[in-house]
Amino acid sequence: MPDLVFDTDLLFTVLQIIAIDILLGGDNAVVIALACRRLPRELRNQGIFWGVFGAIALRVTLVFFALELLALPWLRIVGSLLLLWIGIKLLRPQRDAHADIPASTHLLGAIRTIIIADAVMSLDNVVAVAGAADGQIALVAAGILISVPIIVWGSKLVLRLMDRLPIVITLGAALLGWIAGEMWIEDRAVLRRFGELAHWLHWPSSLLGAGLVIAIGGWLARRDARAASSPTES
Repeated sequence: MPDLVFDTDLLFTVLQIIAIDILLGGDNAVVIALACRRLPRELRNQGIFWGVFGAIALRVTLVFFALELLALPWLRIVGSLLLLWIGIKLLRPQRDAHADIPASTHLLGAIRTIIIADAVMSLDNVVAVAGAADGQIALVAAGILISVPIIVWGSKLVLRLMDRLPIVITLGAALLGWIAGEMWIEDRAVLRRFGELAHWLHWPSSLLGAGLVIAIGGWLARRDARAASSPTES
């Protein structure tokens, strides 16, 4: 029975990481396409492969350092607040962030563009994955390796699904809030002050985090929609 619980927790953690990568990494597929659009056809696959390879290596490295930082007092609390903000931002309408991405005509330039753009765009992804991984870098690597092919080759399907079923975005934002609600409880400052809290407290705290993201994010999204439509009505 303990083995079953352990395996279930392990599987749940990996699934969380994959969900976060797909949800927050859809834009990365667009970056790859834009960066390689001016390459000769025979070089595009190489540009995609090496760009993705470099981006994966960089992201795993960034998550490793994020995991180390989360071991410091107060950092999990800061990380949980950042996750709440990321979840809320996910529910708000996004402007096009890809207009300024350059397209190189040579292979190394395209690879460099993919890696740099991924590093700039993946802060939210790194923080969310580090929070979900709970210190297990092997799970991070496994989750990223599984999700990146889905992002690269299945991005159109994922993005179409998100467009047609907005509930997917809402559930993803709630997942980030859930992780945030669980994350702060294990901060060293909290443990030092209150000792190890009862395990059952994780559930209401996670539910509160998910609820805050949906409530605040939904309210801001409605406010943004009203603000966007008001000039046309006047």
